[in-house]
Amino acid sequence: MNTTCTSCGHDLWQDELGNQGCGACQRRVDRALAELVGPRGLYAQLTDVLTPGTTGAGNRVSGSKNPPIPVRLAALNLQARGGVVTILQTWLVDWHDHLGYTHPRWDGGPQDQLDQTVARLRTLLPWAVEHHPAWAEFAGEVRQAVGACRAQVTGEPPARRVTVTCTCGAALRITLDTPGRRCACGQQYGWAELRRLPLAQGAAA
Repeated sequence: MNTTCTSCGHDLWQDELGNQGCGACQRRVDRALAELVGPRGLYAQLTDVLTPGTTGAGNRVSGSKNPPIPVRLAALNLQARGGVVTILQTWLVDWHDHLGYTHPRWDGGPQDQLDQTVARLRTLLPWAVEHHPAWAEFAGEVRQAVGACRAQVTGEPPARRVTVTCTCGAALRITLDTPGRRCACGQQYGWAELRRLPLAQGAAA
């Protein structure tokens, strides 16, 4: 029976024992999903930054003298097939399969499909945090997708990555906001425990 959250590694409360995740991680994922949707959500704002050298407000930020490429590929890839919408739809299909539900259906364009998918995921979050065996992977992918969208919209650099060493000797790549990580050896680390691990020799940010 799980006694710690598979995502952040924190101890579960008494009424959470056996769950895959904790209530705090559920709330973080729910807030992250909510940031994506709607006409002014992060996903919609990606359209505003497709032109190189612009932020979400449409202001030029690049001083390059070279002519820009037609679009910013990173922002386009997040919007395109295989990007944010596809990632979340794939998770929703998986959840429906686990629950024995019919295959989910979506209508409209990418924004409509995103909004529909996120609404359904948020409805099923209580089940997923309790029962889904890949809760930690789902939470991580949501965090990465939202972080990538936010970086494109705001122009902020992505979270700094470092490599730390597990007590078994394995290297773990984390960012400064990684809530927790399980090593391949089975050792689970929470947020604080990860930051007490030694840096891998020669690790680069």
